[in-house]
Amino acid sequence: MINVAIVGTGWTALELIDILSKHPKFEIKYLSNSSGGQKLTDIYPNLKGVFDIDIEKTSIDDIVLTSSLVFLSVPHKTAMALVPKLLDGGLKVVDLSADYRLTLDRYEKNYCPHTDKKNLSNAVYGLPECYSDDIKKTNLIANPGCYPTATILGLLPFLSYIDDGSPIYIDAKSGISGAGKKVNSVTSFANIQENCFAYNPLTHRHICEIEQQLKIQSNKDFDINFVPHLIPVYRGMLISIFVKLNQTIDATKVLKEYYQEDKFIRIRENPPAIKDNIQTNFCDIFATTNGKYLYINTAIDNLSRGASSQAVLNANLMCGFDDSLGIV
Repeated sequence: MINVAIVGTGWTALELIDILSKHPKFEIKYLSNSSGGQKLTDIYPNLKGVFDIDIEKTSIDDIVLTSSLVFLSVPHKTAMALVPKLLDGGLKVVDLSADYRLTLDRYEKNYCPHTDKKNLSNAVYGLPECYSDDIKKTNLIANPGCYPTATILGLLPFLSYIDDGSPIYIDAKSGISGAGKKVNSVTSFANIQENCFAYNPLTHRHICEIEQQLKIQSNKDFDINFVPHLIPVYRGMLISIFVKLNQTIDATKVLKEYYQEDKFIRIRENPPAIKDNIQTNFCDIFATTNGKYLYINTAIDNLSRGASSQAVLNANLMCGFDDSLGIV
């Protein structure tokens, strides 16, 4: 068994606990947040008698003493304060924040000054369909964001077919858990119930993550027009992508050929529904064309494939296990 620490007690941490508590090779030995002093069941009473553990105040020394693998389920800026000491302590780290996903210039333009430039350049972007070999060799994973995961996986098979200079339009819808656990006037039940609205249209910080990965995979710059929406469900994500092609293609055939070896990609003959892969690591993809215009529709669980199950898959690869171990 490999001893595991989780730093953070929000929604993605809860999802990690659910997955890891059933994992045949990983055992949770340490759980912490910035304050500590509680039991997990004080926050999540549904876990009483199922998984009882004390929540400690985050201590690098205690993490190093108890664990060899750590998941950072914390906000950006918090992660990069912890990662250097964790790596110096010999731990493998899967970071679910944005701190190691981007190049320095992109990160500082969209987030804040970066304080761990050394490890930023060494982190591996944890999208297994692209980087599984690199993931197996690293000690630091930058777990992708939920919107980029669903968007990039939909676009990857078609990058060489997109008409040069044509913009990409992305309409994205996420369950409210994607906004984090902290409640405000926007995410309150009174506001989100029976409601749907766009936020940060054309300026969302995940745009730079999508742009960066598409450039790496194609060596081309794409004009991304991305509009996210919150919808009145707890979890799930549905992405609609519209592009112009440089030729006519059989979109389903392209998808099937590109992803024929990828067990967590399901090619759909009809558009997926947001509930189709809840609490799984699957990304469901549908694509169709109208002449040289392409429509791509992807669906993931934002808490699972968009965060925690993908993090566990990355940890499996880092530790030399089959990527699907303990994951649905």
